[in-house]
Amino acid sequence: MTFSELKKKPIILGIESSCDETAAAVICGRKLLSSVIISSATEQAKFGGVVPEIASRAHTEAVDEATKQALTRAGIGVGDIDAVAVTYGAGLLGALLVGLSFAKSLAYSLDVPLIAVNHIRGHLAASYLSDESLQPPYVTLLASGGHTAILHTKTYTEFEVLGSTSDDAAGEAFDKVARILGLPYPGGPNVQRLAEGGKAVIPFPQSLVKNSQRLQFSYSGLKTAVINYCHNAEQKGNSINPADIAASFQCAAIDPLVKKTVECAKKLGVKIVTAGGGVAANDYLRTQLFQACAKANLKLILPEKKFCTDNAAMIAAEGLIQYNAGNFAGMDINACAQIPLK
Repeated sequence: MTFSELKKKPIILGIESSCDETAAAVICGRKLLSSVIISSATEQAKFGGVVPEIASRAHTEAVDEATKQALTRAGIGVGDIDAVAVTYGAGLLGALLVGLSFAKSLAYSLDVPLIAVNHIRGHLAASYLSDESLQPPYVTLLASGGHTAILHTKTYTEFEVLGSTSDDAAGEAFDKVARILGLPYPGGPNVQRLAEGGKAVIPFPQSLVKNSQRLQFSYSGLKTAVINYCHNAEQKGNSINPADIAASFQCAAIDPLVKKTVECAKKLGVKIVTAGGGVAANDYLRTQLFQACAKANLKLILPEKKFCTDNAAMIAAEGLIQYNAGNFAGMDINACAQIPLK
C-alpha cells in the first residue's frame, strides 16, 4: 500500500509516558506504521521498582528521540501527522506531565488536534492492532498493575464493567509475590518463568470473591496467604519450593479470571473475547484463555505481548477511536495520577 493510499486515513502519533517506558508510535487508520519504546527499567531495577523522579528524568531525555525514531520508521514527516494522542492518566504524575507537555507543544505547533487518552482505555484498544476487523460488541479481560476487571465493550466508546477487583490488582499481586520470593524487578515475568518449573500443589485461596452479589475479585487475601506460607515455613525451619509457590499463586490468581471472562461472554451472547494489560502477556493466562475460548466456541483476539505492556501503539489506537468520535482536548488539560475505570 502506497503512502498516498494510506493518507486517505488519519495518521495518529501516540505518546506514552505513564511509568518507566517512554514510547512513541504512528498508526494510519488501524495500520501500525511504527512503535518505539525507550525503557528505563534497567535503571529502575537497581532500586527494586520504579522511582518516580528517575522515571521523569528518563522521559525528559527520551521523549523527543522516541518520537523522531517513530516518525523515521514510519517513513513520514512531522507535517504528515493528523493528530497527537497522549496518555494524560493514570500513572506517575511527573512522568505523565513530561509526555503531555511534549504532546501539547507538538500539537500546537502543527495546529492539529490533541487527544487525551486514558491509559486503561489504551490497554483495551490494543486488540484493534491485532485484528483490523475487530468491532464491538465483545468482552475484555483487563488485567494490569492498577486494574483488574471484566468489561463488556458495547460500542467503540462505551463499555460496561461486569466485574472488578475489590482491593488490589492482579499485576500488583504478581509484583508483591515476586518480592516475597526474592525475584528481581519487573516481578510479573519473573514469577511466570519461575512457575514454569513448579506445580500447583499449594491450596492458596483463589482470587474470586464468593457469596458476593456482584462479580468481584480480591488479591489481598491471596498475597497474604503466600506471605504466611513462606513465613510459617521459615519459622518452622522447613524448606520451601519457590517454583511450586509461584505456580500455585499463578493458578489461584489467573484461573478465576479466565473462567469468569468466558462465563460473561456466554451469558451475554457475545462471540468475541479480548484481553489487555500487562498480565495479559502472561503465557499461562494466554494459554488458559485460548483453551477456554476454544471449548466455548468463542473467538479470542489477543494483542501481541509487546502491546500488552505499556506502549504508545495502544495509545494511538485509542486515539483513533477518539479522533473519529471528535473527542479532542484543550491545551489546558492536565495530567491525572488516578482516573476512574469508566
